[in-house]
Amino acid sequence: MSTRAFITGVSGLTLTADERAFLRAERPWGFILFKRNIDNPAQVVALVEELRETTGDLGAPVLIDQEGGRVQRLGPPHWPVYPPGAVFGALYDLQPDLGLRAAWLGSRLIAADLIDLGITVDCLPLADVPVEGADAVIGNRAYGTTPAKVAAIGRAVTDGLAAGGVLPVLKHIPGHGRANADSHHKLPIVYNTRNELEASDFEAFRPLADLPMAMTAHVVFNALDATQPATTSATIITDVIRGSIGFQGLLMSDDVSMNALAGSIAERTRAIVDAGCDVVLHCNGKLDEMQAVAKETPLLKGKPDERARAAIAVRQQPQPFDRAAGRAELDQLIARTGASA
Repeated sequence: MSTRAFITGVSGLTLTADERAFLRAERPWGFILFKRNIDNPAQVVALVEELRETTGDLGAPVLIDQEGGRVQRLGPPHWPVYPPGAVFGALYDLQPDLGLRAAWLGSRLIAADLIDLGITVDCLPLADVPVEGADAVIGNRAYGTTPAKVAAIGRAVTDGLAAGGVLPVLKHIPGHGRANADSHHKLPIVYNTRNELEASDFEAFRPLADLPMAMTAHVVFNALDATQPATTSATIITDVIRGSIGFQGLLMSDDVSMNALAGSIAERTRAIVDAGCDVVLHCNGKLDEMQAVAKETPLLKGKPDERARAAIAVRQQPQPFDRAAGRAELDQLIARTGASA
């Protein structure tokens, strides 16, 4: 049975009767969890199972944003705290191989936490390259300020997730690091030339273009498309994301309900699909918005369906891993920077 080309959140710790009916009828391709959906391990496992059973797709991808630092949906007392990406960057500056090892360990440990719960996709790594004066929405989430360093650490993070049986989502393509506003609240506009963007922002994504999934940036790049953010710009998706960067995997939007996008939820959804995103992401769990997204998204078919199937197919079974030893090693490495997890 076909699925529809969107990923949805839900409102709470369990499904409401209306949500069950909606999910059965519309069959989204995947789901995403937030703190409002999380209480304890047994509850999360039950929710994940219920989501999949309701749609009849026991292999449906379940996503989460578990980066570490201030973007961590799972946390104490049931799950450990993880460092932000900048800590791996600081360790990389002391000794590159140690920074890469720490990044691998951090994501491998996160993957172990997620797989225990049935969560199969983490919205990592970030390849955003922040610049001085940019909005703090990326900030210490970033691995560094040079594209080569960001890409190297991003690859280590990807490899750690893969070893733990979790799929990565590359974000925020083609770059959120220069954004002069938080796209959750307003539309950022970047005025740099294409040459500047190609040499820095886009360059960080190219070494990671083989990843199976990526999430767009709600950012206007004035030199490329002065009217539409990357998420709704056919020019940027075709010419930059698929073209210059070379990403050929499943392309999902960032959250359609973020205030950077203009128009109604239905209008935003149509614009995302028309621009060339394969899947629309909706996060806030508001049923009326979920219904509007579902109404405007097509069934997954053709090239988007091929990319979705290919993305899921690369997920590996978790490899053996000593979690306690891995955590001890990570803590020792982090201590060298003077930071703490």
